[in-house]
Amino acid sequence: MTPVRTADMHHVAAQAALAVPGVAGLQPTLKHRLAGAATRIQQALGIDTLPSEAGIRAEELPDAPGWRVEVRCILHDDRRALDTAREVHRQVRSAVTGHLARQGMTGPVAVQVTVTQTIGRTS
Repeated sequence: MTPVRTADMHHVAAQAALAVPGVAGLQPTLKHRLAGAATRIQQALGIDTLPSEAGIRAEELPDAPGWRVEVRCILHDDRRALDTAREVHRQVRSAVTGHLARQGMTGPVAVQVTVTQTIGRTS
């Protein structure tokens, strides 16, 4: 059994969420936004300082085996938000469960999806 790194869980969950049609991006948490504000020079130069995983929070459950994953996403407004959020939930849960299984770990995976914004598509 290989220990699961939280960074790996963030990456797996982010890739699964971003692959869902209708997801425009992930909303960074306050921690990531503050870190981004501290690097305005890099942003002015066009260097993206926020990883795609910035909208994901994953943590191992403290009292039992399993993981809790929170996904904060921005959706395109040309799809029903509820349907897209349900698909994000399903895809992230499946991806994280599969990742854990490949590491020889089992346990429940609880996924919470929060839609933080809807935006129009730019043409």
